[in-house]
Amino acid sequence: MTFTNFIKRPVLSTVISIFFVLLGVIGLISLPIEQYPDIAPPTISVSTTYTGADAQTVLNSVVTPLEESINGVENMTYMTSSATNDGMASITVYFKQGSDPDMAAVNVQNRVSQAQALLPAEVTRVGVTVSKRQTSNVIMYALTTEDGRYDDEFLTNYNNINIIPALKRVNGVGDVQTPGMKTYSMRIWLKPDRMKQYGLIPSDVSAALAEQNIEAAPGKFGEQSDMAYEYVMRYKGRLKTAEEYGDIIISSDLNGQTLRLKDVAKVELGGLQYNVAMRDNNQPSVMGMVQQIAGSNANQIASDVKAELEKQAKNFPPGLEYKINMDITEFLYASIEEVVFTLILTLVLVFIVVYIFLQDFRSTLIPMIAVPVALIGTFLFLWVFGFSLNLLVLSALLLAIAIVVDDAIVVVEAVHAKLDQGYDSALTASIDAMNQISGVIISITLVMAAVFVPVSFLGGISGTFYREFGITMAISILISAINALTLSPALCAIFLKPHDTSHEKKMSVVDRFHAAFNKQYGMIQAKYKKGVENVIHHRILAGVSVVVGIVILVFTMATTKTGLVPDEDTGVVFCTLSMAPGTSQARTQEVINQVDQMFASNPAIKTREQIVGYNFIAGQGSDQATFIIKLKPFEERPSGFFYKLSGLWQGDGIMRFFVNPQSSTSVLGMIYKQTAEIKDAQILAFAPPMVSGFSATNGLTFTMQDKTGGDLNKFFEITKTYLAELNKRPEISNAMTSYNPNYPQYMVDVDVAKCKQAGIGPSTVLSTLQGYYGGLYASNFNAYGKLYRVMIQGDVESRMRPEGLTSIYVRTPSGMSPVSEFCTLHRVYGPSNVNRFNLFTSINVNATPADGYSSGQAIKAVEEVAAQVLPEGYGLDYSGLTRSEQESSNSTGIIFALCIVFVYLILSAQYESYILPLAVILSIPFGLAGAFLFTQMFGHSNDIYMQISLIMLIGLLAKNAILIVEYALQRRQTGMAIRYAAILGAGDRLRPILMTALAMIVGLLPLMFASGVGKNGNQTLGAAAVGGMLIGTLCQVFVVPALFAVFQWLQEKFKPLTFEDEENVEVARELEQYAHVPVKDNKVEE
Repeated sequence: MTFTNFIKRPVLSTVISIFFVLLGVIGLISLPIEQYPDIAPPTISVSTTYTGADAQTVLNSVVTPLEESINGVENMTYMTSSATNDGMASITVYFKQGSDPDMAAVNVQNRVSQAQALLPAEVTRVGVTVSKRQTSNVIMYALTTEDGRYDDEFLTNYNNINIIPALKRVNGVGDVQTPGMKTYSMRIWLKPDRMKQYGLIPSDVSAALAEQNIEAAPGKFGEQSDMAYEYVMRYKGRLKTAEEYGDIIISSDLNGQTLRLKDVAKVELGGLQYNVAMRDNNQPSVMGMVQQIAGSNANQIASDVKAELEKQAKNFPPGLEYKINMDITEFLYASIEEVVFTLILTLVLVFIVVYIFLQDFRSTLIPMIAVPVALIGTFLFLWVFGFSLNLLVLSALLLAIAIVVDDAIVVVEAVHAKLDQGYDSALTASIDAMNQISGVIISITLVMAAVFVPVSFLGGISGTFYREFGITMAISILISAINALTLSPALCAIFLKPHDTSHEKKMSVVDRFHAAFNKQYGMIQAKYKKGVENVIHHRILAGVSVVVGIVILVFTMATTKTGLVPDEDTGVVFCTLSMAPGTSQARTQEVINQVDQMFASNPAIKTREQIVGYNFIAGQGSDQATFIIKLKPFEERPSGFFYKLSGLWQGDGIMRFFVNPQSSTSVLGMIYKQTAEIKDAQILAFAPPMVSGFSATNGLTFTMQDKTGGDLNKFFEITKTYLAELNKRPEISNAMTSYNPNYPQYMVDVDVAKCKQAGIGPSTVLSTLQGYYGGLYASNFNAYGKLYRVMIQGDVESRMRPEGLTSIYVRTPSGMSPVSEFCTLHRVYGPSNVNRFNLFTSINVNATPADGYSSGQAIKAVEEVAAQVLPEGYGLDYSGLTRSEQESSNSTGIIFALCIVFVYLILSAQYESYILPLAVILSIPFGLAGAFLFTQMFGHSNDIYMQISLIMLIGLLAKNAILIVEYALQRRQTGMAIRYAAILGAGDRLRPILMTALAMIVGLLPLMFASGVGKNGNQTLGAAAVGGMLIGTLCQVFVVPALFAVFQWLQEKFKPLTFEDEENVEVARELEQYAHVPVKDNKVEE
């Protein structure tokens, strides 16, 4: 069945297209929606607690054995770890992109099991948790009240008991985390004076708990007997209330004297840890972070989670309410809305351009029908390939409009050309046109697919980005080609009419416009052919221009700033606060309240969630805090073109075109301005990262490494020197570390000789200190359907000052002695936490690129300063998104080389020549140079969006060049001189090439000047595509015919042309117009 049959069977052609649309709609409904493809590498988190231990102890006894065991696990790329003064140990293992996260978790769990025997008993009892870190937070919510009637302990536990279990059951939710640590715990607050009076130490209390707070299985009466009934014996099991724990018997003598736990301690239901407190709009609150499973539908999860929260809200106690602090679908929806609006605008503009050229509403309708079919049909295949509907895919579809329209234009234009030659049947004209151009369409499709397919095989983060984009484009192009071979010619045969020249009709305004346009176009075409003839005459000019084009491309590529994805206003900003080392939580709270009041006065801010005791960058500590600031909805903070324009008559003048006081950038600036007066705190405000799953910040993240294993203070001094030099660089706005080794601490020295004289060991002294100061995890109890811990610790008064050691007593064979007899305290300074990166001690650094500089330039500055400043044995390594960006920037060149090689090979196969395709390949650099020029001109970066435009440009520019070469070659094969074949081929293709180029340039103008949500990515994409197409087309239409003339002449030197079609009526007709002598003698008979 040939393509002619599709023209003769229009119903079959339309049915094929209807199938594409229907299946595409089904695919669209089924596609998961997310911001970007799931590009964060699989991450496994290992965590545990060593209660009462300082950072160095945790590092030596917990982190080191675990790291040694985990290191080198299959597919691991790097590993970071942290040990804190709160006894927390956490290790994060990052795996290669594309690794199976479940398998990674199993492998890490196996390695952790191997190290269990080396861990302290207290840690083994608590357990080491191995969990898959989910890729992104979909929603952050807070439970709070307007009047502060519930404290954060109640809210934390209400959340843990009622809300989190319900949310975890929502389909697609991977985990729900909360920074709240006041989980219920039975707190036994020991009174040192009473303990001394009764000769007790903390281990006596834990021994009593181990004896009496147990579950038991006594058995049954009457089992396996001939009794009529069986009776089960039940022991009361674990104790449940504070009163029951208070009645635990510590000792009892023959005189009936019984010592109970409540006699030596205060027992209450309290919180497990008190080092983190949360407030929302300055009222007590608790926060939950809902994380999605990789590959799940963020949109669906967000709506299901909100529905579940709404359902739970019906049972809330009076006054309790929930707030959504962050919802990624808000930005996602606003961005998608913006892209869809641009999509419609692009279609309208393309329609206008095509109509001006084709001058016939019916003809214009054909490309317009082809676009939705190809775009909607693509969704089916996206679903089949397991992709998601994200901003990259939508950008790809935006760019695909130009290519899809192009295919249909080629068909309509070819049929029009036949009708212009005098065909009186649209059907015959369509059949003849398709016989002539079906080869061109197939060749163009193969070339376009060849551009997008190789990028899909790239690995790593950039590979994931390119894969979704490349395959989306390739699919829409293939569907577009099927359209061009089936639906478009069938519609041409139905819609188009032969030109009626039999009688004059009165010309309307539109007709007069068309006539004027055609006259103007005819003049341009004549001048164009003259220009081409001149360029062919001076072939050296074409050669020089190609060299200049390549030089400009190389220069602009090297000087354009680089990045991964542009930052956008997502409606949320973070602010972290670090106080002076050792600052108490109470003092930190005072400063936070001061900052909170400042934020409350900002009109762009809707809610402020504060977390005292935890910093997104520096980690945990009483001197750390974080704000999660939700800005007002996008509708209340407009930033579109019409809003800016309205400033002209609303009193703002042209100010709105330059500054938007409600954008996240302005809010960040305002935060720095407002908090400048707070001198005793280091404040850092930043937007969340655009690509989630890597780190909390959106700047550069890297770690300084000490490979000498030396002193921490020396390492810190080297880091400070490095940062001072780095901050001098113009590329860096701010480089800082929250690490500080100057936390006031006390070193405990145990006098072993005195211990031995008293008949005890140093471990007895240290375990007593741990019992009173650090706390002991002694037992468990059940409540509210959950298992909670029983914790022993000295009461607050006994732990306030170092002098309190005199009232803490240890038991010796000769009686009770104060602990201060056996140990002394020395004032020292040390870190609040110790970090490691790939087994070396490290210091984390965050850097923000300066305005006008990209992250790529900042990375370069980081490396240059490191080479100059860092001594031997010290280095740096990248983490998070910065690491991925550094890896991806190395692959850009390979991608384009691959694309061009694929195009060259396919054209070589088609033309049966290794020489002629160079006419196409050498014309591509003009367009790419144009894209880089426009990117620089508009101040954008060479990021994923820009590279997407470049790949598309390679395909589209190659397509235009192929059209010229193909038509010139057809003329040459009928015996026309190479020079005239080139001139006439180019002249014949000028109209469709201009139509495609203008359709694309005009269509993408809304993208190039995009405003509103997600504008930065759209502007980058638009500027590169418009610049590349404009400059590329202007250069190509003159250079390609000249290159064809040169390379065809060369080709014929190697392989002379054999003419199979010497008598061609159509070519004779065409030649007639250009012959300088009468041609009646050599007219070909029809």
